[in-house]
Amino acid sequence: MTVIRRIPARGDGEGSVQVQMQPDLKIGNAQVFAVYGKGGIGKSTTSSNLSVAFSKLGKRVLQIGCDPKHDSTFTLTKCLVPTVIDILETVNFHSEELRVEDFVYQGYNGVMCVEAGGPPAGTGCGGYVVGQTVKLLKEHHLLEDTDVVIFDVLGDVVCGGFASPLQHAGRALVVAANDFDSIFAMNRIVAAIQAKARNYEVRMGGVIANRSAGTDQIEKFNARTGMKTLAHFPDLDVIRRSRLKKATLFEMDPTPEIVAVQKEYLRLAAHLLAGTDALDARSLKDRDIFDLLGFD
Repeated sequence: MTVIRRIPARGDGEGSVQVQMQPDLKIGNAQVFAVYGKGGIGKSTTSSNLSVAFSKLGKRVLQIGCDPKHDSTFTLTKCLVPTVIDILETVNFHSEELRVEDFVYQGYNGVMCVEAGGPPAGTGCGGYVVGQTVKLLKEHHLLEDTDVVIFDVLGDVVCGGFASPLQHAGRALVVAANDFDSIFAMNRIVAAIQAKARNYEVRMGGVIANRSAGTDQIEKFNARTGMKTLAHFPDLDVIRRSRLKKATLFEMDPTPEIVAVQKEYLRLAAHLLAGTDALDARSLKDRDIFDLLGFD
């Protein structure tokens, strides 16, 4: 078992143009995972089903959606819940006036759901929104008894705003398909983790292969960079239909293919809880990615 070493955050260093976070804004003793990947690759579906798997293993789970369209927890809550920023605006950003039930919603199997949301387009930074969300959760003592926190983060954006969950995470997970575009995005995320790991405790945990019949291209990338595949979810229509039904995979009729996917999520959750190795993954130059994957 690998123990996640707690080190003091030192900020992003000289020359950084990233949003400044509060250095004392710590989540606590929960295991914290930040989920990244190419836009539309299935991060929210993956995050939500992983949250349920953790809860099925008896853990108290909090999922934080970090996307302005605030649909990360859609299958857990069966609706688009109001965002933290929406709720704060109603009280003129006086957070002391809020109750827990104003911004935390209970999802399937007891998973706690929060949607951070985002500022209006062109008006602010997503990092501020994430910081305010964590601050609000701490003020209401919601993180003290939480076992697992999952940040589901917008697309493959690794600017200061949407890299801010990495200040809180112990492990970063990448969702990728077995194709060039999502592997190219994964390479950028690996580079972001390399940069953040110099000053924060976050380390790369590995890749979750999603919507893919095979993983040969992902494994080719892994062999060159030091990444590791943690789980593989095939491109099944039943997974797509689960989202249309506003349901997690654990609520679908237990067909053999559904049961197989549920078991894979439970296996992945147990593996992450046991402690994953911190990968010393190294990103490739863009040209190297093309040479590796782009000319078969």
